[in-house]
Amino acid sequence: MKKLLLGDEALALGAINAGLSGAYAYPGTPSTEILEFVQAHPVAKARNIHSHWSSNEKTAVEEALGMSFCGKRSMASMKHVGLNVAADAFVNSAMTGTNGGMLVISADDPSMHSSQNEQDSRFYARFAMTPCLEPSSQQEAYDMAAYGFRLSEEIRIPVVVRLVTRLSHSRAQVEVAAEAAPENPKSYPANPRQWVLMPGNSRVRYRELIADRDKMEEASATSPFNRLFPGEDTSLGIIASGIAYNYVMECFPGGCPFPLLKISQYPLPKKLVGELAGKVDRIMVVEEGQPVIEELLRGLLDTPARPVLGKLDGYLPRTGELTPDSVAAALRKALPDCAPLLPAEVAAAPEFVKDIVVPRPPALCQGCGHRDVYAALNAALENFDNPKVFGDIGCYTLGWLSPFNAIDTCLDMGASITMAHGAADAGQHPSVAIIGDSTFTHSGMTGLLDAVNEDTPMTVIISDNLTTGMTGGQDSQGTGKIEQICLGLGVDPAHLHTIDSLPRTFEEMKTLFLNEFSHSGLSVIVARRECIQTARRHARK
Repeated sequence: MKKLLLGDEALALGAINAGLSGAYAYPGTPSTEILEFVQAHPVAKARNIHSHWSSNEKTAVEEALGMSFCGKRSMASMKHVGLNVAADAFVNSAMTGTNGGMLVISADDPSMHSSQNEQDSRFYARFAMTPCLEPSSQQEAYDMAAYGFRLSEEIRIPVVVRLVTRLSHSRAQVEVAAEAAPENPKSYPANPRQWVLMPGNSRVRYRELIADRDKMEEASATSPFNRLFPGEDTSLGIIASGIAYNYVMECFPGGCPFPLLKISQYPLPKKLVGELAGKVDRIMVVEEGQPVIEELLRGLLDTPARPVLGKLDGYLPRTGELTPDSVAAALRKALPDCAPLLPAEVAAAPEFVKDIVVPRPPALCQGCGHRDVYAALNAALENFDNPKVFGDIGCYTLGWLSPFNAIDTCLDMGASITMAHGAADAGQHPSVAIIGDSTFTHSGMTGLLDAVNEDTPMTVIISDNLTTGMTGGQDSQGTGKIEQICLGLGVDPAHLHTIDSLPRTFEEMKTLFLNEFSHSGLSVIVARRECIQTARRHARK
């Protein structure tokens, strides 16, 4: 059976067909469609596969690990910066190990289409000493789900699956199973001791984890996803990982004339690398993201007699996504004589097109409640000499742009409250934090508890649009509970206010902001209006 699927959808369907019992996630581009696909799939509904959104990525990994403890197959999906949030649970899950198969899916975002950085999740897998799968196609993404579950159950360890934006959000035809495999029966770990990470248990488990690296390397060496292709021209050997393998192959429509090692499973298959290195004069490493493989090889193989070429010496761009053109340019630079084998570069866009097509930065939707919050906030802050507003991750981050220019910082999920706290400690007044409802329940609550305990002189504005708006309107864990959460954390009821963020309440919001800026302790203002996009969907229904 064949289906046309996004990379995210292929991986999700592969997991369902491999006997998935639980999918956990926090929405983040480019990973969001994974859980959304599970939620909408008829098999998932018929089997009651768990597919609710988690409060954040850390809770998602821990929940998936709990399901694995009971012998069931589970996965936790997130974007690359979400793996930072989940790192404590993820790294220690390599120590506890798994019972049922468990996948930790991290979708990286080269070129930062919707992210703060370009970090590479392969570093996390290496750091935690877990296997990592990196599909080069939608078909491999589908196949790797079942393979990853089996590998996780054989070695008793979580398996990382690393996607990238171009694979996650492009479609291809995928051959899929006609029906889903049955779910695992419930069972418990054969060695429950290792699941309690007391120092005495952890020391024993750590030695086992290190010993298991040999099994992981053997699995990489024999993996169906790693393959060494022969080539007659040994003046150059190419190592290409994940989606970059496709870019290399697009450069050689008639077939690659050089020995080529395709890598889609880690740890690095040393035997295959050594076999390639023994045949060629030079090695070029082509990988999407950071130079993970290249740095490993430079410490082992880079010599004047056999140099390693790639991102670190400028053959390939260090930032942004690779393209077939950038790979072709690197090959031309390395081997000018191979130019006739390569397709011509795409011609530059005509100058008149550049004049007609004007860049259009993103903007808050017309009718968005965040607009009214920023309008009132800016008006209130005109009464102060040097106000500072600490922003957060969400649609409202666009308030940094014109016409509002309303925020001064944006670091990571939840940092608005904690940075405003630190600034207030430094004497900043007014010190204002603005955060969305989903981000607040993701990682803002603990920062607010710090401010409550010290009654920090700062104002927290929770701009509540009743959804996770930036990623398409997924459920927000705090919907209908924001005020109760704040009261439960200890916010003074006299300085906890709720107001509708509408054009008609502009003066009321402005006055409320001014009053709370003058308060010598902590204030929280919940400005609420449903996201205009989800409101339209609800109206259609």
